[in-house]
Amino acid sequence: MNQTSKAHLTPPKRRLIELMQDINFGRISNIPVRDGEPELTPDTVIEREIKLGGQSGPRPERDQDDFILKQEVVALLEHLAQMGSGKVCLLEIKHGLPFLMRIEERAA
Repeated sequence: MNQTSKAHLTPPKRRLIELMQDINFGRISNIPVRDGEPELTPDTVIEREIKLGGQSGPRPERDQDDFILKQEVVALLEHLAQMGSGKVCLLEIKHGLPFLMRIEERAA
């Protein structure tokens, strides 16, 4: 995934990136992944960190149709592709970018 842009992503991946940009700082938990595609479901939980007296709103890129993806986003998408199917237990977001991911795997 070299120089991947938002416009070239599948709709589920675009939705996840837009959600991360909307959250800006916080966490998303319980994200099912099927065939490398994230699924936002009613069981997906969104936690927002709100900085009192500071900027807590969405990232300005949120409403852009296209831009080159940052390294952290590319790494997240590569991990989802490698994962195949499973669950992201926790995805921590800082400055609208994925920072830390915990995944659930099953022993063979």
